[in-house]
Amino acid sequence: MRGVLIACCAVMAAAATGCSGGAAAQPPAPALTWRQELRIADAQQRLIRQCMNRHGFGYWEDRELTLQESRPVRYVQDDVAWARAYGYGSRIGGKDGDDPNAAYRRGLPEAQRAAFDAALDGGRGARLLTARLPGGGEIRKRLGGCGEEADRELYGDPAEWFRVSKVAMSLGALYGDDLMRDARLTAAIRAWSRCMKAAGHPYADPQQARDAVLGRGPSGFAAERETAVADATCARATSLRAVATAREEHYRDRLRDRFGADLDAYRRLGLRAYERAVRIVPERR
Repeated sequence: MRGVLIACCAVMAAAATGCSGGAAAQPPAPALTWRQELRIADAQQRLIRQCMNRHGFGYWEDRELTLQESRPVRYVQDDVAWARAYGYGSRIGGKDGDDPNAAYRRGLPEAQRAAFDAALDGGRGARLLTARLPGGGEIRKRLGGCGEEADRELYGDPAEWFRVSKVAMSLGALYGDDLMRDARLTAAIRAWSRCMKAAGHPYADPQQARDAVLGRGPSGFAAERETAVADATCARATSLRAVATAREEHYRDRLRDRFGADLDAYRRLGLRAYERAVRIVPERR
């Protein structure tokens, strides 16, 4: 449960709301919603396609799912209407079959594959970015080609975006244990569990409920939807999402003395990317 819970409010809490202090401090940029983040991702795909086309290659954008089908299912899901329509999302599929871009690359003559790779992400000659994670270790990314061009158009500084985004999205490693022991959060989960038991679904937490009904195939969707609707109804009745969000923000705020500048940069660059994305692609329907 811990890993999923820490990610449950990733969009809202990835850059905590506290300020660094001081009369001259600028208010932090607003946190992006999942709809805004999706639009940025779609804009990135559009920019990459346009760039690849200029290099003489085909490239297919991934916009198969509708807006509501693209909604992320996090640990706490309190949208009853969405649960009634999609359950926990098990029937929401991605592409049928192979990735068209991978298939296209395989179909190229061998000599052209290296050119395709170089155009897409710089290939073997690309610059290698490294970001140190708050909990230890590091993550790397190849930067070059059309991917770099798209990131530069959206974020301004691709290397800085890569670094601060990895910091912001990895802070859970530093506060996860405290969050899982938090008295307010555990009380809200117990209240949710009592609500679920009264509705005929005796589960200790949302992840247990989800695990119990997923993976049963098409014939099990009725049970999935029934459990998901009860889950969302109880989450709303007990304010579980609001509690989880507030407590995660509380623990993230305690890290602002070390990571506040990175968190603020993460939000600022994300907002910059969204402002450009709205001029590049329409929102999905």
